[in-house]
Amino acid sequence: MGKIRKIGVLTSGGDAPGMNAAIRSVVRTAIYHSLEVAGIRQGYSGMINSDFIPMNSASVSDIIQRGGTILKTARCEEFRTPEGRNKAYNNLRTAGINGLVVIGGDGSFTGARLFCEEYDIPVVGVPGTIDNDIYGTDYTIGYDTALNTVVQAVDKIRDTASAHERMFFIEVMGAEAGFIALFSGLATGAEAIIIPEVKGEARDLRRLLFDGNRRKKSSNLIIVAEGDEEGGAIAISEKFRKEFPDIDIRVTVLGHLQRGGSPTAIDRVNASRLG
Repeated sequence: MGKIRKIGVLTSGGDAPGMNAAIRSVVRTAIYHSLEVAGIRQGYSGMINSDFIPMNSASVSDIIQRGGTILKTARCEEFRTPEGRNKAYNNLRTAGINGLVVIGGDGSFTGARLFCEEYDIPVVGVPGTIDNDIYGTDYTIGYDTALNTVVQAVDKIRDTASAHERMFFIEVMGAEAGFIALFSGLATGAEAIIIPEVKGEARDLRRLLFDGNRRKKSSNLIIVAEGDEEGGAIAISEKFRKEFPDIDIRVTVLGHLQRGGSPTAIDRVNASRLG
């Protein structure tokens, strides 16, 4: 591997608020060091399909405040195969790209590690995922924005739950990590938090519901991480509807709402520093 003269930057996996700020920082830093930059569209699929675009200061103007990713993102099954990675490498060589910056989560980093081990090309990983489950950083890009989005949504659900004296099971993202569920639950005063890292929480929840029902509690909010062993908010709520038929139980799955929106100041600064 000779001197790096041209790098490629891509976003891979699930999008996260602040990815655009990270792209901006990577491009501006590369230009400062007199490097050419190619944007790789659609993640690893773009490497396999030679979907490269030249990038400069104008390319990343006015994007620091935008959610999503201007380079688009995707999950690529073909990149999991040796043949797919070989095709990607040959396309990079043809384009003169001899360095990579991968912005993404654990799946993206797994692919980057394999690619780096197989081929003579340096790869830098920038942690971009709302799940906050990447080793080596307390805050991944997108986590703070997603957390604040969830807190705002849960506060609004609390209003209507209290008005109707209802119980809500609220499902949040996080894959196999419970960071969003845990900290949004703490921030909103949730009555219970169910996360993958703690097993057997259903028993404690039953006691909580029995006690709350006895005390005529006006509302109960239970935050559930999507990767919990119980099967998520919908599955858990069905079990408790049968056990507590006199409680009005509702379910809200926040879903992809958590990935969208303008990044918070923390995510913008974090992305700018990491890029």
